[in-house]
Amino acid sequence: MKKSLLIILLVFIFAKNFASVKPNSLFSNNMVLQCGVTVPIWGTADEGETVSVLFQKQKVTAVAKDGKWMIKLKPLKVGGPYTMTIMGKDTVTIQNILVGEVWICSGQSNMERQLGPRPPQKPIYNWKEEKAAANYPEIRYFFVAHKASDTMVEEVKSKWIVCDTTTVVDLSAVGYFFARDLYNQLKVPIGMLFSSVGGTPAENWTTRATLEGNPELKTLAEDYDKAVANYKPSVEKFKKEQASLMAKWAADTLVASVSHKQFPPKPTAPRNPAGGAGGLYNAMINPLIPYAIKGVIWYQGESNSSRGKQYQTLFPTMVTDWRKNWNQGDFPFLFVQIATYKGADPMIREAQFLTLKKIPNVAMAVTTDCGDSTDIHPPHKQPVGERLALAARALAYKEKIEYSGPLFENYVVKDNVIEISFTHIGKGLLAKDGELKGFVIASSDKKFVPAKAEIVGNKILISSPSINYPVAARYDFINVPVGNLYNQEGLPASPFRTDVE
Repeated sequence: MKKSLLIILLVFIFAKNFASVKPNSLFSNNMVLQCGVTVPIWGTADEGETVSVLFQKQKVTAVAKDGKWMIKLKPLKVGGPYTMTIMGKDTVTIQNILVGEVWICSGQSNMERQLGPRPPQKPIYNWKEEKAAANYPEIRYFFVAHKASDTMVEEVKSKWIVCDTTTVVDLSAVGYFFARDLYNQLKVPIGMLFSSVGGTPAENWTTRATLEGNPELKTLAEDYDKAVANYKPSVEKFKKEQASLMAKWAADTLVASVSHKQFPPKPTAPRNPAGGAGGLYNAMINPLIPYAIKGVIWYQGESNSSRGKQYQTLFPTMVTDWRKNWNQGDFPFLFVQIATYKGADPMIREAQFLTLKKIPNVAMAVTTDCGDSTDIHPPHKQPVGERLALAARALAYKEKIEYSGPLFENYVVKDNVIEISFTHIGKGLLAKDGELKGFVIASSDKKFVPAKAEIVGNKILISSPSINYPVAARYDFINVPVGNLYNQEGLPASPFRTDVE
């Protein structure tokens, strides 16, 4: 009798662990499905197995081919909680499902930075108060673990988590503030697919094929191949020289200590470049495709800040790459113009600004007033999420609202004055807290000097008594912007220059 019970138990365990029908982990308890569009559902099963999905009075069937299956649900209405049943040789039940709006949250460390503490980074402003108020059971998030791969990955093996006062500390601060503001406005469930890694350049989030197919970007793939080839020899070289390098570092550190100078960096082994160009796309974006989404919010650029000119091509190419592979049209792509920081070259912000004119259905959240000149991870994340939510309401949900600060449109030179016109002036231009600052002007010698700027109607007139024949003007085109130009809606103007190269 005991033997028979043991056999039955083993069979049961085997069946549970090796069920023939298995949905992708994206389709699991607490998930949020996108409303109003065709919704793909997919997973694995035995070859030739018939798989049926039952949801909201729909029943859709597919046959597994090469061990994979996919069905597509007709557009869904907002609501929930619902239950989904997936049937084949066995049955899988998914519970507590909501239908609402789904957004991808991606980028590098300023998107990844969670609401809760992350020493030694500064705490997010008012994070304890934000945590205590974060009771939003209709906001859910799915976290994609850090991984890079030189080949495409299809499954990330994660789960959906309900936002509450306990779990919110692990959510991206920017992502949470975005979702919260959107939820409070739309009153529909919000799903967030978080896929971010600190310190990563945009080429790692772009498919290798796309990089190789672009004459301006193919060197990124070639340089990656060289780095991979040189990695092992570099490690061997470091090991042989490590003792002498450490001895020299110790001696130099002692000298610096005595003379009160900055300590030299400690020698470290070469970093493994594996999973570089295209690697994060392969492992952290591809597994999400073709999950039905509304759009993307993106906060990245710090790791490309020394290559602003190249980013003018790379960033819009990456966006186009994602849209092509998702095959859901030109979905809204909302991005953050990187914040004030002493090491952030202004050309990276210019590249982000120029993207607005290169591809459709994009918006930019300006954050020059949310930065910290000494900290690449500024803690003031609330306005960032709020401005992204404004852009979403305008682009994705067609609200007639102003969602951007003033954006440079054109200029003309009249005598000794440069006249600047803008888009997104809203209810009017505003000099916040006093006279306008942050403007400079130059003649043909391109030696810029501080300028007087005044608002006249919906334009700004720029001049300087030392410049009789001006040819160019700039606003906040420096590493640490100081300007105070806003619109009446309280949204800051983007840095710009009239002499774009």
